[in-house]
Amino acid sequence: IVMAATNRPNSIDAALRRFGRFDREIDIGIPDTTGRLEVLRIHTKNMKLNDDVDLEQIAAETHGHVGADLASLCSEAALQQIREKMDLIDLEDDQIDAEVLNSLAVSMDNFRYAMGKSSPSALRETVVEVPNITWEDIGGLDNVKKELQELVQYPVEHPEKFLKFGMQPSRGVLFYGPPGCGKTLLAKAIANECQANFISVKGPELLTMWFGESEANVRDIFDKARAAAPCVLFFDELDSIAKSRGGSVGDAGGAADRVINQILTEMDGMGAKKNVFIIGATNRPDIIDPAILRPGRLDQLIYIPLPDEKSREAIFKANLRKSPISPDVDLAYIAKMTHGYSGADLTEVCQRACKLAIRQSIEAEVRREKERSNQAVAMDMDDDEDPVPEITRGHFEEAMRYARRSVTDND
Repeated sequence: IVMAATNRPNSIDAALRRFGRFDREIDIGIPDTTGRLEVLRIHTKNMKLNDDVDLEQIAAETHGHVGADLASLCSEAALQQIREKMDLIDLEDDQIDAEVLNSLAVSMDNFRYAMGKSSPSALRETVVEVPNITWEDIGGLDNVKKELQELVQYPVEHPEKFLKFGMQPSRGVLFYGPPGCGKTLLAKAIANECQANFISVKGPELLTMWFGESEANVRDIFDKARAAAPCVLFFDELDSIAKSRGGSVGDAGGAADRVINQILTEMDGMGAKKNVFIIGATNRPDIIDPAILRPGRLDQLIYIPLPDEKSREAIFKANLRKSPISPDVDLAYIAKMTHGYSGADLTEVCQRACKLAIRQSIEAEVRREKERSNQAVAMDMDDDEDPVPEITRGHFEEAMRYARRSVTDND
C-alpha cells in the first residue's frame, strides 16, 4: 500500500488521483472542541498540572488550532512555568532540588499566557487578533449592543438552540452612521466578547494593479476566516470595495466590479457549518451595491447614531475610567454642552484635558526643581506632594475651548 500526504491536494496531477493509483482520499480537517480536548490530554499526560487547570475550557477557547498548534501551546505553558521558577534553580548544581522539582506544576495562568501568544497556524500570515476591547470601553449604544449579542454571540455560544428551533443564524451585519461613532470599536468588542478570532480587512488594501490578484485576495481572506472559525470578518470602509456596479468609469478593467462579484459568491459559499460572521462598516450606505444587502448576506442593517446626552456621559466615563478626576468635574454638564458631538470628538476632549493636566504637572515640577536649586536649604515639606494630583474642572474648560464637531447636521 502506498500512502502519501499533502496540504495542497489541488496541486497534484490529476493522473495520480485516478482510480487504481491514489484512489482513496482522506481529508483530515481542523479538530473540533472534542478533538482538541483529546489532543490536549495526550500532550499533557506526562506534565504535572495544577488543580486549577481546566483542559475543557482551554479546548473550548482554542478555536481553529490544529494538533501542532496545541502541542506548541502546551510546551509554551510548561516553559512559562519553568521561567517563573528559574530563580529557585541553581544552574551550577548537577541536580535540581527535589522540593523545587515537585513545585513545578503548570497552572491555568501559564496556559492563559501561552494562549495569548499562540495563534492558529492557518492564520500565521494574517494578523488575527482577539481584541482586548470590552463592552465597558464603549459608552452608551445599549440597544445596539443587545442586538449584536443576539446576532453574533448567541450562534457562537449556543449553537444547539439554533439547531433545536431549526433556525439559520444571520451571516452578516452592516453598521452605518456618521464617522467617529464607534463602528469599528463595536466590531472589536463583539469579537472579544464571544472569544472569536477577529480578521480586520481595510477595503482599499484588497485592490491591486494585477489582473485577477484582487479576487484572489478576497478568496484568501475568506479561506482563512473559514479555517479559523468561529471568526468575525470585519470589512472597514466597505464603500471603497462594494460600490454599486457599473458606475465606475475608467476603472482598471472593472477590477472593483470583479471584487464585489467575488465577495458575493464567497458570502453565498459560507456553509451553515462554519461560524464565520461578516461585519461591514460604512458611512455611505447609499452607494453600496444592493446585492450585498439582500437577506442571507449583510441582511441586518444597524444604524449607529450620534450619541444622545446619556450616551455622551457614558462615553466620558468609559474614557476617563483609568484617569484620576477631581470631584468638581461635572460630566453630566459637559455631556449636556456637547450636543451633536460624535464619540471620537468626545474622546478628543478627554485626551486634551489629560494633556493639559500632564503639561501643568510637568511645568510645576520643573518650577519646583528650580526653586529648590535656588534655595540651598532643602524643602522637606512639599517633597511628596503631587502638584497636579488629578484632572480638574479648569482643564476641561480649557479643553472645551478647542473642541469642535466633526459631523455637521447635514451628515
